[in-house]
Amino acid sequence: MNPSSDKYSATRFLFLTPKNIGFFQLFWVLFSTTKLHTQNFVQCHELVEDESFDEYKYLVFLFLLLQKLMQLFKYPLKYVGFTIELFLNLAGGKYNIFQIIFNFFQGKELVDTNSADYLSIMGHIDNRVELDKSIQREDPKYNVALSMMASKAAYENKAFIQDTVENHWKMEIVASGDYWNDYQQKATTEAFVLLDKSNKYDTYIVTFRGTELFDADQWSYDFDVSWLELPGLGKTHAGFMKALGLQKSNIGWPKEIKTNPNHAPEAYYFIRDLLKNHLNENDKAKFIVTGHSLGGALAILFPAILMLHEETLLLERLQVVYTFGQPRVGDGIFAEYMEKNLKHNGIKYYRMVYSYDIIPRFPPDIKDDLFKHFGTCLYFDRNYNGKKVQEEPNKNYFSLSAISPMTLNAICELMRSFAMVSRFGSEYQEGWVLRIFRFVGLVFPGAPNHLPQDYVNATRLGSIPSKVD
Repeated sequence: MNPSSDKYSATRFLFLTPKNIGFFQLFWVLFSTTKLHTQNFVQCHELVEDESFDEYKYLVFLFLLLQKLMQLFKYPLKYVGFTIELFLNLAGGKYNIFQIIFNFFQGKELVDTNSADYLSIMGHIDNRVELDKSIQREDPKYNVALSMMASKAAYENKAFIQDTVENHWKMEIVASGDYWNDYQQKATTEAFVLLDKSNKYDTYIVTFRGTELFDADQWSYDFDVSWLELPGLGKTHAGFMKALGLQKSNIGWPKEIKTNPNHAPEAYYFIRDLLKNHLNENDKAKFIVTGHSLGGALAILFPAILMLHEETLLLERLQVVYTFGQPRVGDGIFAEYMEKNLKHNGIKYYRMVYSYDIIPRFPPDIKDDLFKHFGTCLYFDRNYNGKKVQEEPNKNYFSLSAISPMTLNAICELMRSFAMVSRFGSEYQEGWVLRIFRFVGLVFPGAPNHLPQDYVNATRLGSIPSKVD
């Protein structure tokens, strides 16, 4: 599998394929002195073959183990997730239990999971739909607050998204769909585009969905530390690139591809062409790109490929990129490339991190040429006080010195959960589903910090530094 020599194809790459390794061989990796490229679970370019396995083996072991576990529990996770979400929707009173029983005996679908009434577990954790009416369009918080609500809505089905955008927010849905992953050979990436009209100018908001809690396929490329290197860009996280639309045939990003009628379009190419068509017809229009978690990773990689393709019109109209709980997406060279080109094109980029959220601290920054963050980090503590920092505290999560403060923080957040309504009002009520996650945080600090609830709160209640719009 060799990439071509054009400027849009990978010059080097290292792909891990967990399906080619058993658990016994996986643990053998820890004690192996064999070079990485000789392993049957590794596909790499010949220029990578001289790199020492010892530099990567602990990281490779950890993430391959996580991927193997996702493969092993793929279907149990799916059915457990369906059962939990079905129970939560029943408990919410939107479905008739007798109708469900009748559907069961009729051999029909128990509930319509594609209806606007059906909520994912993320929707049950934070069921807010309305925008904060106290944040008007002229408010510096407006775009960031709207972007986070869009990122939260992205976890729901298409009918819910359309109903929310059109009937609650009084905006327009331009596109909403599932997008093709060439490496997984299925449509596992989701995104939608809305249009927010104003008297001054119109704003398109491109929102990539984060990882679904019970979707093993998505967790698999979250746990994929494979990488590829593009000319001038440095190394980037291959799992996220694959989700965005990386082409398998030449391991790269050809500027144009042929539409395949046999499967859904790739996210990058579809959204890029959609924006070009709309922006060409509207001189006043700009656009924002956003996402939570995995969605945040795709949101910042999207303009990176626009830069690679020299898409001048789109780069001129891209106003800002907001990401929430975003993982690391590239190495130091990629970080420098993005810093330089974001500045050159006048594009603002804000990476928001709440407290001890574990996801922005992965993949770990443990070596000079591996994964690095870049851009302006807006860090919020548990009181939603925001400040600009170069890097979030405890940048790699695993630290003995951080155990006590993280645990104390989890205890304080659990206590705060019972006082949110009295302090801030009924719209900040935390239900029993979220409180279960708060309890989980006592033994796994940082896990509940990644949920959308606190990021929505931060954009509404937080002291966001000036000049963030």
